[in-house]
Amino acid sequence: MLRERRIKRHELQYYLQVFNRYTDRPMGCLGNVSEDGLMLISDLPMLVGGRFDLRLKVPQGPDEFRMVDVSATCQWCHEDVTPGCYDSGFHLQEAPVEYLELMHSLQHYFSFYPLEASA
Repeated sequence: MLRERRIKRHELQYYLQVFNRYTDRPMGCLGNVSEDGLMLISDLPMLVGGRFDLRLKVPQGPDEFRMVDVSATCQWCHEDVTPGCYDSGFHLQEAPVEYLELMHSLQHYFSFYPLEASA
């Protein structure tokens, strides 16, 4: 049974890599974010129902990164419109403060705010 998404999300125009927290191997790129989850774009399909320990490496300067660790469960996975790529939706077990700060920063940076018309 397919349910429609009701959580507001913001599409990102550029991608941050997502890593396995323990092996430090890249898993894919961040596709979009919400308070409760994220979408991962990867070369391999993710195991639906699997719990993953993820790490986002947020650039802070030249060769400097801030690590944001999250634990998430894969809710769905399907092939992307780009051949050989997969989109996977993850629900965060508990969003740490660092993730929420990152999410708000990304939403602010990548969002379009229309100007009010002047009379």
